[in-house]
Amino acid sequence: MKTLFDPADRRALELRIRSLGTGNQRLWGKMTAAQMLCHCGRPLETAVGDKPMKQAFIGKIIVPFIRKSIFSEKPFGKNAPTDPTFVVADERQLDAERDQLLTLIDRFVAQGPDAAGKATHSFFGKLSGAEWGQLMYKHIDHHLQQFGA
Repeated sequence: MKTLFDPADRRALELRIRSLGTGNQRLWGKMTAAQMLCHCGRPLETAVGDKPMKQAFIGKIIVPFIRKSIFSEKPFGKNAPTDPTFVVADERQLDAERDQLLTLIDRFVAQGPDAAGKATHSFFGKLSGAEWGQLMYKHIDHHLQQFGA
């Protein structure tokens, strides 16, 4: 499974992030490209320690049933519900959000899997560093596909 901790996987994802422009129209969902970039950064803020979180009760109930699917090659479904703390409803500036996401990816990778494994995801709860790397790759990839990037 692809991960942000693999240099080739990360470089390919970063190129796609850099290619995203105002001409990219969403294929599903409600977010603009700038909102999507901000949304993708929010779980990374947790992973790097900027915004520690606790696992939501609903995650404790649901995650055991979907964990295997999440950490598989199966793509995320379209229009899945979003953790309210990761919803971005206000207008955002595309270039600033792109730069912020790339900075967060760099920080996440520089801190490494051991540091990531100490963070708690607001929905998935306690993850290993390897799982964080896979989940963040898959999440960003999903949303880049949303905009054809």
